[in-house]
Amino acid sequence: MISLKVRGGGGWFNFFEIYVVIVEGWENAVFTAACIFHMMEAFFITRERIAMSPSQSVDSAKRRPRGRPRDWYDKTDQNTIKSLDRAIVVLQRLSEIGGITLSALASDLGQSPATIYRVLTTFQGRGLVAFDENTQVWSIGAGTFLIGAGFLRRTSLVDSARPILRSLMGATGETANLGIERNGEVLFVSQVETHAHIRAFFPPGSTSEMHASGIGKALLAFMPADRRKVILTGRHLTRYTDQTLADHEALARDLDLTRARGFAFDADEKTDGMRCIAAPVYDAFGEAVAGISVSGPSSRIRDGDVQRLSEKVTASARALSEAIGADPKADYLQTTEAKNRAEVS
Repeated sequence: MISLKVRGGGGWFNFFEIYVVIVEGWENAVFTAACIFHMMEAFFITRERIAMSPSQSVDSAKRRPRGRPRDWYDKTDQNTIKSLDRAIVVLQRLSEIGGITLSALASDLGQSPATIYRVLTTFQGRGLVAFDENTQVWSIGAGTFLIGAGFLRRTSLVDSARPILRSLMGATGETANLGIERNGEVLFVSQVETHAHIRAFFPPGSTSEMHASGIGKALLAFMPADRRKVILTGRHLTRYTDQTLADHEALARDLDLTRARGFAFDADEKTDGMRCIAAPVYDAFGEAVAGISVSGPSSRIRDGDVQRLSEKVTASARALSEAIGADPKADYLQTTEAKNRAEVS
């Protein structure tokens, strides 16, 4: 028989008493021990909860962000992949040194040559490190540059574009957009919306066919001809409205006009009643890597407004180009502002 007595006052446990009478017989003794264990466990859990401060209770009840594991808030070592962490240390050290032999690198890191070799050959398989057979020297590989370049594209382009997009939206009163070409489509990567009730909306991550997009046509017009040919050859041009350039000859003529004036004009070509003016953004190599635009309803972007808005857009495209490394004196930037004075068809 087991008797449990708990005394408390004011919602707090003062003490805990257990009276156990062990009845003869082995099975009852086992049962008694199990009960004692579970009662003691319940007691200590209760005591820990009582001792917890209100703020701790609130924190422990915090819901983890969607798409995160249950231990999202647990930043202890148990959630670290130690082997991966050690491998990254090897890669970081190799980048600092520049080039080193296996034995020297192992000695430098205080690891066995066998362990370092496995890490290096794994990275070599992904192009992250390179090995010179003649000198027996390991060095950083081209794969690390590609990864780093991805980071630079994100930070240099998107981060640099934010203040320029905000300024463009303020100067024009229309939604300002930033897009790049991905797999033959426009990928919108940033946007600053106008405060007007009727406005265009291209959330970051959304895509559009290039022939029916202001940014898409700006990129097509100013990208290398061989790349443009790869994108357009054999591609079906979807007709979205009566104004869509749904045949290749009409699109080619429009791209010629875009190059001549320095900006692209989407006149109700994707959505009836919506217009867009876009210009290319160049990188340090003089390549059109992105497009910047304003978009809004036809009632606010009238034919007579195109010239004024195009000057704002091309000036913003130039500012962003310079921010990511384009040469301010380069021909492709010097002539852009002159081109946008061409007559709009």
